[in-house]
Amino acid sequence: MKLTSAQVERALSQFEAQAIPENHPVIPQLNDLFGDHTFFLDGHGLNIVEPAEDAPEGTQAVQVVKIANWTDPTLTRLTPHEPEPTSVVLVIASN
Repeated sequence: MKLTSAQVERALSQFEAQAIPENHPVIPQLNDLFGDHTFFLDGHGLNIVEPAEDAPEGTQAVQVVKIANWTDPTLTRLTPHEPEPTSVVLVIASN
């Protein structure tokens, strides 16, 4: 799922991570591997978001899904894996 810049800001106010900018050179490779998403890096690895099934009434919420783990202590190498939904749900818009 690709988020707007306003949705990214709202998500990052609830989730300690960094969004990878759309103009970053790695984005085409990530899109080839994982599809067209907004990508977030945190202390555990690489994440995307997907629509949350149990969104609170009157809101648009997304669930954080981990797609790669850091493989070194300096957080410079990632190993992709099957998507792992996390328990983190972020409200990105209110109706």
